[in-house]
Amino acid sequence: MGETVSLSKEIAAPPERIWSLVSDMPRMGEWSPENTGGTWTKGATGPATGAHFKGTNTHQKKSWTTDIVVDTCEPGREFAFEVTAAGFKVARRSYQIEPTATGSRVTETWTDRRGALARAIGKPVSGTTHEAEQTRAGIAATLERLAQVAEAGG
Repeated sequence: MGETVSLSKEIAAPPERIWSLVSDMPRMGEWSPENTGGTWTKGATGPATGAHFKGTNTHQKKSWTTDIVVDTCEPGREFAFEVTAAGFKVARRSYQIEPTATGSRVTETWTDRRGALARAIGKPVSGTTHEAEQTRAGIAATLERLAQVAEAGG
């Protein structure tokens, strides 16, 4: 528990555009290789600290949902959320955005929050153990697709 994977990418788009994309959780499936989108829940209609979201995910032939609570919502700077599934802590994901001379540097960070039981039931539910190398590859793919959308105007 507690392993962290973090990758950064330079994107030729302003921080505000990138933030608007990563905080638009229903669109996350456009750039994530695992998440397919989802819906705001419990009265939430968009990104805000404390907002709830039900994420939908797939890996190979498996699909599952996650419960998300936004814990950092700073337009143009950072968007982060805690992920749980079936009441178990799963991970914290964050997107930090820094302005650069050519646009922005985006850093996506995944921090594993799973205990032993969540790890044990994770593979039967999702079809994957979400180890660091797989997570690193998923973040790289997400940042690349995010860059394509952001650089095309969002």
